[in-house]
Amino acid sequence: MIAPPLLTVENLSVSFGNAKSRTKVLHDISFNISENEIIGIVGESGSGKSVTSLSIMGLLPKEQAHVTGNINFQNKNLLETSEKAYRKIRGNEIAMIFQEPMSALNPSLKCGFQVSEILRHHLNLSASEAKSETISLFTKVKLPRPKEIYSSYPHQLSGGQMQRVMIAMAIACKPKLLIADEPTTALDVTVQKEIISLLKSIQQETKMAMLFISHDLSLVSEIADRVVVMYKGNIVETASTTQIFKAPKAEYTKALLASRPSLNKRLKKLPTIASIADKTFEAKEVKPVERAKRHKQIYTKHPILEVENLQKFYFSNVGLFSDAQVVKAVNNVSFAVFEGETLGLVGESGCGKSTLGKTILQLEKATAGSIKYRGTELTKLSKTAIRDLRKEIQIIFQDPYSSLNPRLMIGQALMEPMEVHKLGKSKKDRKQRVLALLDRVGLDPSYFYRYPHELSGGQRQRVGIARTIVIEPKLVICDESVSALDISVQAQVLNLLNELKRDFGFTYIFISHDLAVVKYMADQLLVMKAGKIEELGDADEIYENPQTEYAKQLIDAIPKGI
Repeated sequence: MIAPPLLTVENLSVSFGNAKSRTKVLHDISFNISENEIIGIVGESGSGKSVTSLSIMGLLPKEQAHVTGNINFQNKNLLETSEKAYRKIRGNEIAMIFQEPMSALNPSLKCGFQVSEILRHHLNLSASEAKSETISLFTKVKLPRPKEIYSSYPHQLSGGQMQRVMIAMAIACKPKLLIADEPTTALDVTVQKEIISLLKSIQQETKMAMLFISHDLSLVSEIADRVVVMYKGNIVETASTTQIFKAPKAEYTKALLASRPSLNKRLKKLPTIASIADKTFEAKEVKPVERAKRHKQIYTKHPILEVENLQKFYFSNVGLFSDAQVVKAVNNVSFAVFEGETLGLVGESGCGKSTLGKTILQLEKATAGSIKYRGTELTKLSKTAIRDLRKEIQIIFQDPYSSLNPRLMIGQALMEPMEVHKLGKSKKDRKQRVLALLDRVGLDPSYFYRYPHELSGGQRQRVGIARTIVIEPKLVICDESVSALDISVQAQVLNLLNELKRDFGFTYIFISHDLAVVKYMADQLLVMKAGKIEELGDADEIYENPQTEYAKQLIDAIPKGI
């Protein structure tokens, strides 16, 4: 027997702006959630997922947001509830885990105090009772050293630990409804699996209802009973998780499912929302014979990059009379990269992936070891020679917004590196090259005159790629360059990277914690753990038959879907 709905959302619409000019972002959406049920809400950025959750929590800005419809929680319309009454519900009966714990937690307050404060406010516990209950909660969410973390500040914890503090805070008052808004987006695949398992076990123990919001359908399949699919502020499909995965009805749902790189087959090109909608997509697989033939061409040449016994250590003096502490970020790493190859570099946060990339680029100085690019030892180059090297080796950053100057129009930002490296005959010639390049990355000429803040995440990433390739480098380091993108936009960018590799002869070092994406892109795979190489070999072979327990754990943790 199905329990009566705990929460019912009826014809909910949200607009932003004043009475004269309003932009509608939610269009008459309706769904419900029962006690002891987990509902997954999926969709791309801008689909209305987070606006829906903030509407339920009563956290939309009163001055700018115009909300209509009904949100009934335990037969009470929350939209007609006073702010004073809402404060008693929020955190007590309805709690929320936010996407970014670093911005959700107060950096100036200790973690224990932040959780204890909620217990004292809602449950009227004494200071000692609240402290005892908080340490118990930290144990429950499997935080190591709960008493130490009680007295720690957020910046002293890892991303996964901060997320666990947020979960402890959310479940502190045993809420009837827990809203988890993208709670694992920035986390490693193994930490992500731990958080999902933790949320499921807490939900089963407390019988609370849960609204789990994500853009990753595979992830939602591992936790949700039912799924609500959203697109541009509308609900396009609602069904059981099994039905959504086995027999989706909406074209958009089919496209979302198809855009995720498969672990079972290697396609020449990933499907995108657009290519499925206009029926232009053809699923062509890369045959093992084709892959072997291409690898023979690549690996019979000399390496373009040779890294031998590379070390990058960081030293810190803890106190006046204590010994310096050593962090071995990159510890005795050796590998080679061949022209035309994509080397996948994977591992959990803190394993040394990004430090290795920065050391190759000479943005960080090596402690010891050798880095040879086309036979030239990079660790002994002068500053002028390193500046000249920038034309040959480039990086695509994880966050294109912070790597672009907000004061420069896109056209200026793309022409700037050409001027530095004296490329192009004149300003007019450089502009023509930039316009051609914008077209190549799927942006029309109007983007030449736009500023970074006027672009979406996917558009900014395309600009980041354009800025990298405008000077025609030979080796490109992609450092988590698609991790912040929606699945469909991610598919577009991955297709673009492969097209550019084919057309310009690029060589990639592709750094990511998303192993499904790395498998799609990589020829060889390098698995790192605690600064060392754990496993190195053909990507398909490692995924099929990992030789180390750590690599097996990483692969097992990838959300597989139903």
